Amino acid sequence: MDSSLLLHNIISLLFIFFTINYSQSQTPVAKPKPSALFVFGDSTVDAGNNNFIRTPMKSNFPPYGRDFINHIPTGRFSNGRLVPDFVASYVGVKDSVPAYLDPTLRIDDLMTGVSFASAGSGFDPLTPTLSGAISLEQQMKYFREYKSKMEMLIGKERTVDIIKRAAFMLSAGTNDFIVNYYALGEPISQVLYPNVSSYENLLFENIDQFLKELMNEGARKIAMVGLPPMGCLPEVITLNRNAAMNGRECVATMLSVAKDYNVILQNKLKAMQTSETKFYYADIYTPLLDMIQFGKSKLGFEEVSTGCCGTGYIEASILCNMNSAICDDASKYVFWDAVHPTEKAYYYVFTTIRPVVDTVLNDY
Repeated sequence: MDSSLLLHNIISLLFIFFTINYSQSQTPVAKPKPSALFVFGDSTVDAGNNNFIRTPMKSNFPPYGRDFINHIPTGRFSNGRLVPDFVASYVGVKDSVPAYLDPTLRIDDLMTGVSFASAGSGFDPLTPTLSGAISLEQQMKYFREYKSKMEMLIGKERTVDIIKRAAFMLSAGTNDFIVNYYALGEPISQVLYPNVSSYENLLFENIDQFLKELMNEGARKIAMVGLPPMGCLPEVITLNRNAAMNGRECVATMLSVAKDYNVILQNKLKAMQTSETKFYYADIYTPLLDMIQFGKSKLGFEEVSTGCCGTGYIEASILCNMNSAICDDASKYVFWDAVHPTEKAYYYVFTTIRPVVDTVLNDY
C-alpha cells in the first residue's frame, strides 16, 4: 500500500475516533429523577382533595385559581400553583401534582404521583375533626389504597419500584397550633397539654409514627416541611387582640413556638436517617419571614401583611369568594388570602428550598 494512502487512512481513522469520543463527552448525562412525587399534609399542599369531602374548608371556586392553568379553581388554596407543583416540574415528573380523590385521574396521573393532603389537617388527631378534614391517618390509608389499585393496574413489581424510587413530601402542623391549640381546640388541648412543650411532644410522637409507616410502605426519600412564621399570618394577627391593636405586629410567642419546633424537627429527622431511607428538612419559616420583612425593599412585593382577597385581614376559604374584592395583581402580594401565600410567594419558597431538592436528586 502506498505510504501516503496509509497515512491518509490512519489520519481518517483518528479523526473519526476523536469525533465520536468528543460527541459522546458533549452529550449531557441524564440525571436520575424520582419516579413520582407523593404529598401528604394540609392546605399548603392540598391540590383539591377537599373538593370531594364534606367540609367548609374548600377553595374550588373563584377567585381561587385565578392564575392557575386555564384559570381553574382546582381546590388549591392560592391563586395558582403550590410548592409541590414547582418541585414536580423542576425534577421532570409532571407539571402539577393532582389530588388523589379526583375521579378523573388517568393511570399516567397515578403513576407519577398524587397529593393526599387535606386543608385543615394536622398531626393532632383532634385537629382535622374541627373542620371535617382528612386526617393524616386516613391519608395513609388512601396511600395504601393507592398501592393496591396500582398493583391491580400495573402489577406488584412495577408498583414497588415506583414507590421505592419516588420522593415524598409532608407539610403539616400549622393547623395544630392556629386552629387547634390556640383557637377552637383550646378548651380541650390546653387542659390536656398545659404547656406548649407537652403539646409538641404529642405532635412529634405522631410525626414519628407517620414517618415510620411511610418507611414501612416503601418510602425511601422523605422531605418534611417545617412550620412557617405562624405569628405573622394576617388572620392570626387579626384574631390576636394585642397584635391587631398594636400596629398589626407579628405575634412573638407564636414565632418562638415555630422556631423551637423547627429546631426539634430537624434534629429528629437527622436521628431517623438510615442506610436505606433519607430524610430532608425543608425550611419555609425563613423565606416567608424574609418576604414579610424585606419583601418591599428587596423582593419586589408591594403588600406583605394582608391578603389579596377581601380586606386581607380575615378572609380564607369560603370567606374569600366571588363576592370578595380582589387585588388587581396578586404577584404584588405575599398573601393570597389571610392565611395562604400567593403563587409568586410559593415560587420564592421553592427557589429557597431548591438546594434541598437538588440534594434529593443527588441521592438517586
